[in-house]
Amino acid sequence: MKRINPLLLIIALLACGAFSANAQRNPEDKAGWRLGAQSYSFRLFTFAEALRKIDSCGLKYVEAFPGQTIGGGIEGKMDYKMDAATRQAVKKMVKEKGLAFSAFGVVNAPNEADWKALFEFAKDMGISNINTEPKVEQIPYIARLADEYKINVALHNHPKPSHYWHPDSVLAVIGTSKYIGACADIGHWVRSGMDPVDCLKKLQGHILGMHFKDVKKDTPDGKYHDVIWGTGDCKVDAVIAELKRQKFKGPISVEYEHHWENNGPEIAESVKYFRSAYNKVQ
Repeated sequence: MKRINPLLLIIALLACGAFSANAQRNPEDKAGWRLGAQSYSFRLFTFAEALRKIDSCGLKYVEAFPGQTIGGGIEGKMDYKMDAATRQAVKKMVKEKGLAFSAFGVVNAPNEADWKALFEFAKDMGISNINTEPKVEQIPYIARLADEYKINVALHNHPKPSHYWHPDSVLAVIGTSKYIGACADIGHWVRSGMDPVDCLKKLQGHILGMHFKDVKKDTPDGKYHDVIWGTGDCKVDAVIAELKRQKFKGPISVEYEHHWENNGPEIAESVKYFRSAYNKVQ
């Protein structure tokens, strides 16, 4: 039998995509979980600087938030009304960093025309999820646009008294469109006095994306703040197990709202914990 040159074999495998740049490299990839970061975690910096920090944390997806200064030689702020040239420049910058968009939010729009502009923006930027807290009366035309554009609209739960703080308020308005569901923020559920695993169970089949954090109430004024995952009250391991049970697929955005000036190391440690827990929990 003729021996196969190992170098030629590697070249052949590369050609068929076995070792492509898009190959799954992290344990959560195989479940269809797009673990990235909400750029709001780096709100003190430009979007360009946030991309660098996200990459340094071992993440490849970004959820942009409206109003962040773009930077990197590009004028303006992240906004769904940015002109075509700015959009192209931002897309190029994200691609050059080896990252990809996963979501945009939390964003609201005042009327149907603006919502259509928001969907056009998401389509052009390759954004799959719009995270929002719209008025209930806007839901019918938002659902119609979501079906038209095939882009998810995920209702985010800021703590009470925000309208969508409780899963029941999300379930009451989502209707029948498969593109309308929840952006589940487990930390805010804890801040509202709720069990994040119970909330996920209640929303089963309607979770389109996540804002992932771990929080702990240990401040002098009795408020919660973000901590390295696995050290707070969000039951991170149980949350991961529940997402596995539900066969969740979609973006999971790290949102770390503490130590704003230098929270990258804590985010990186949280990502490391997440991937270790993913491999352990059933």
